[in-house]
Amino acid sequence: MRIIVSIVFLWFVQLCNAQVVDENWVKENYTKIEAMIPMRDGIKLFTAIYAPKDQSEKHPILLNRTPYACFPYGEGKFSSRLYSTYWKEYLKEKYIIVIQDVRGRWMSEGEFEDVRPFNPNKKSKQDIDEASDTYDAVDWLVKNVKGNNKKVGVFGISYPGFYATMAALSGHPAVKAVSPQAPVTDWFMGDDFHHNGALMIHDAFSFYSGFGQPRPKPTTVGPRNLIKFNTQDDYKFYLETGAVSNFSKLMGDSIKFWNDLLLHPNYDSWWKARDARRACYNIKPAMLVVGGLFDAEDCFGAWRLYESIEKQNPGIENKLVMGPWFHGGWSRSDGSYLGNVRFGSNTSQYYQQNFEIPFFQYHLKGVGSNQTIAEANIFFTGENAWHNFATWPPKESTSKEFYLNNNGGLSQAVSPVVNSFSSYTSNPNKPVPYTEDVHTGRTREYMTDDQRFASRRPDVLIFTGDLLTEDLTVAGTLTADLQVAISTTDADFIVKIIDVFPDGFTYDTALVGKGNGSTYMMDAYQMLVRGEVMRGRYRNSFESPEAFVPNQVTQVKFNLPDIAHTFKKGHRVMIQIQSTWFPLVDRNPQQFVDIYHCTDSDFVTSEIKIYHDASRPSKIVMPVLK
Repeated sequence: MRIIVSIVFLWFVQLCNAQVVDENWVKENYTKIEAMIPMRDGIKLFTAIYAPKDQSEKHPILLNRTPYACFPYGEGKFSSRLYSTYWKEYLKEKYIIVIQDVRGRWMSEGEFEDVRPFNPNKKSKQDIDEASDTYDAVDWLVKNVKGNNKKVGVFGISYPGFYATMAALSGHPAVKAVSPQAPVTDWFMGDDFHHNGALMIHDAFSFYSGFGQPRPKPTTVGPRNLIKFNTQDDYKFYLETGAVSNFSKLMGDSIKFWNDLLLHPNYDSWWKARDARRACYNIKPAMLVVGGLFDAEDCFGAWRLYESIEKQNPGIENKLVMGPWFHGGWSRSDGSYLGNVRFGSNTSQYYQQNFEIPFFQYHLKGVGSNQTIAEANIFFTGENAWHNFATWPPKESTSKEFYLNNNGGLSQAVSPVVNSFSSYTSNPNKPVPYTEDVHTGRTREYMTDDQRFASRRPDVLIFTGDLLTEDLTVAGTLTADLQVAISTTDADFIVKIIDVFPDGFTYDTALVGKGNGSTYMMDAYQMLVRGEVMRGRYRNSFESPEAFVPNQVTQVKFNLPDIAHTFKKGHRVMIQIQSTWFPLVDRNPQQFVDIYHCTDSDFVTSEIKIYHDASRPSKIVMPVLK
């Protein structure tokens, strides 16, 4: 008996060793083909095809369309993504992996257009969009790649997430399953470069000064960032550069999207055409929308894309996964911590094994069941546990109002005080930093950073609730409903939802996910759970901005992206309100002027009042899970 057990054990070890997927394994088991795939208008797109040598069965195709390159180029060179990320699990299952340079990028022909609008009325071969390019690419692949099973899945993170959304609109019958992940969805309302109309200057400038460089012809050489930074302190650099018009001078005239952005300061038809949600009708493939609770770039896109698909395509399979990740963290980290905050487990591996891989296995290979993945699969921070729901937001959530009080308190009762407000002076020439430390680039950890540094600023208001006597779980979209008066004609309003840890708090040394939390003082830590900016001029309409009447009380009401967080017993809920968040958000001159073309002399201080009395209550509305 022992001999049999030993033989079986040795066989198992050998099998495991045989399945160690590294560069040599990939080259032994896969071939790489590079093809120029023709589109209907004659343009050809560069495509790298990694196909298993084993032809004993038919294999599904997994497609990733990207503006970030099919690197490395050359049929003898294999992408490290195939064996250094969880993509290797697909190789073990003998998927055909296809990576394609989108139109106008890298080695593909044609002209690139950022977030190219979907065209629902294509009448000729010259009427193209990213959906038609996906259709043509898929059609060629299923007809020309040897040994495929005529089933195609599409996935991508961030900008490739946008192309995945467009793939779902292609209408090709071979496209069976699509997973937009951290998808670029609406660059005016909440993704990457604008939040509620406010320009996210750090991301926009740092990204487009490199990515936006023109590419006149196909190339394997990436764009170079031509901007010379005279300091490693980004706060100093962005403040000294000054008004947005000065950044435009640094950019020059060659960055097309930057120039287009400046011509469209409001939510006009140009922006609306580039809102992917508006195209999401008549979707046929199964959908798995994925995002990170602490995604600094596209948290909005994941929540709101799922919501739109759900409303506009009743009855289709449309599922949601949200975990405690930074941008793309489920594919390039173990997801056990972010900055100082721990999540207690390898959440990325859990996602890969329980959601994404089973999703494609079922729809592309017929393995398993689509019933094993719930409608909404959400990780709740604070509690540090996964929960499944039949709907999102959960039907069990109830809206509860948390009112700001005159004594810096936060309660579920309107203040009885007759005339009460809190005030601060907002000085755009000395803006509130978004993080305590000095950095060269925008951090991803700021999404959970300690906010004690901001609490100490005189231009940041603080409202803190009582010590919680039981857990408070919030699940869904938050709403800030403020009654404000300002001394000028415009201002921004940043609202932050914060979990205040107990005095004396330390992490259990056995809790998975160390990060900086193993050395940082977590005693009374003020964890940012969600923060969002609202450009005041858009309080009534994103299409038609309005100036404030100085010193007149007016309502500023806006949504913050969803959260899934449990404020534990013994913690406190804190709200912070401020009018600058720099250099994350561009500075509002606090006058009703053209922000994109104004000068440094247009920036003025503003006296900001937040009212919280019986007739003018300011509140935060939270969906509390029973």
